[in-house]
Amino acid sequence: MIRAIVIDDSAYNRVTLSRLLEKQGDIRVVATAVNGEDGIKQVLKHKPDVITLDLEMPLLDGFAFLRWLMANRPTPVVVVSSRASDRSVFKALEFGAVDFIAKPGGRVSSKLEEIERDLIAKVRQCTEVKLDNVRTRIVEEPKVEEPKPMVGGRAVDLIAIGSSTGGPPALQLLFQKLPLMRVPIVVAQHMPPTFTRLFAERVDRLTQYKVKEAEHGEALVPGVVYIGPGGRQTEVVRNGEVLRIRLAEKTSDDLYAPSVNRLFDTASDACADRLLAIVLTGMGDDGSQAIRKVAARGGRTLAESAETAIIFGMPAEAIRTGAVQRVLALPDIPEAVFEICSAS
Repeated sequence: MIRAIVIDDSAYNRVTLSRLLEKQGDIRVVATAVNGEDGIKQVLKHKPDVITLDLEMPLLDGFAFLRWLMANRPTPVVVVSSRASDRSVFKALEFGAVDFIAKPGGRVSSKLEEIERDLIAKVRQCTEVKLDNVRTRIVEEPKVEEPKPMVGGRAVDLIAIGSSTGGPPALQLLFQKLPLMRVPIVVAQHMPPTFTRLFAERVDRLTQYKVKEAEHGEALVPGVVYIGPGGRQTEVVRNGEVLRIRLAEKTSDDLYAPSVNRLFDTASDACADRLLAIVLTGMGDDGSQAIRKVAARGGRTLAESAETAIIFGMPAEAIRTGAVQRVLALPDIPEAVFEICSAS
């Protein structure tokens, strides 16, 4: 039984979220709270396994609550945010939240039933979260360095990265530590529409890389990071010497959009042995099928280790294929990427 606490200043939202969680049978809502101050009291009293958290609340908001929680009683948190909080979601992830869901509608949403499937999946996956790894990624607002000259790129035409739960702070850390590479980078991060653009804007502001949401047909430029838009498939195609983005609509058979498998598969066709594919933290096995093809065609492959992954599912499944050449803790990946891309 997963013991949950629901924190939201709307009585309607508290009742509805509690009902959605408890109807599953394996989740019990042991308490609700009207704000962060009340949430602290309920956490100390009930010691839950997981918390759903609104960000905009009176007295003590979600951010202050997260700071207290991660310092005093670390617990997996799924943010359930209103549209007004969209840009703040990534700040919450940096403060220690594991994942997020956007409320359909306003702060008091009459459409919460629409998020039931997503809510249950994210709450259940919290049982696999490695909280020590979450805590190591909690950082203050980073200081952005002045852009340096681009380096590397002789051995690789493209870096393709796949990630899911825990991915946003992992990607931000990676691009803060990675030298400005003379190689384009394309990312498939499991994330809803709109949020991929907001995430790209945030990482663009906080790192020396130019980061943008990928657009259909655009040519890939060295030193630019392209985030696959949520709800669509991001592919890479080659036209002569030029690599381009191709966006495709999600089909009923697609479990993920953007899909790491789809990105790796098309990037391997476009780049063959001049592709570097990286699998970071995430739930499930997306990427494990196509990473075999990357390795078979001579591409390089890396995966994040259990030492730092928030959820080791995606890297573990990729490693299990035997196609991953190096398994590294997240802080060690930037140096490995530089070495691979700079090889003669």
